[in-house]
Amino acid sequence: MTKAQLKIKTHLGDLYLVASPSGLQSIFWTKSKIPMLENPQSPEGKILRQTESQLQEYLQGQRRKFDLPLDLKGTEFQKKVWKELLKIPYGKTTSYKQLATVLGSPQASRAVGTANGKNPVCIVVPCHRVINTDGGLGGYSGGLKIKSQLLQLEQGRT
Repeated sequence: MTKAQLKIKTHLGDLYLVASPSGLQSIFWTKSKIPMLENPQSPEGKILRQTESQLQEYLQGQRRKFDLPLDLKGTEFQKKVWKELLKIPYGKTTSYKQLATVLGSPQASRAVGTANGKNPVCIVVPCHRVINTDGGLGGYSGGLKIKSQLLQLEQGRT
C-alpha cells in the first residue's frame, strides 16, 4: 500500500500529513520518512488535500468537525480511546479520568493518557480536549503552548 506525505504551513507551524489510499494516517510536527506526495490526483493525494483544506478551515475558526476518511493503526484499546475522543464536543474538555470512566475502566487514567499521547492524528482526533482532573493541560505532542492555543481557538478566545 502506498503512502504519501504533504507538508502544510499553519500559524501553529508546519504540519506533515500522511495518508494511504484508505485515509489519513498521521499528522506530525516534524517530517517523517514517508515519501513526499508526488501525484496530487492519487487517492492519498486527494485525502491529503482534503485534510489540508479542513485543517486550515478549523484553524481559521470556520470548521468545528472534521469529515475525513481515517486509516488509524493502533491497539484495540488505543482505537477505543481515539473513538471516544471524537465524541468530545468542540469547545469542551474532559479529563483523562472521565474518559477512563466512560470506557468502563475508571482506574485506567494513565493508560488512557498513554493512548491519548499515541493518537496519530492530533487536531483531527481532538486529543487536545483532554486535560488533567485539576484543570492542568497534561501533555500534547505539539507542546503545551499549541494545546493551549487550540483550546482557546475552540473557546473563541484567539
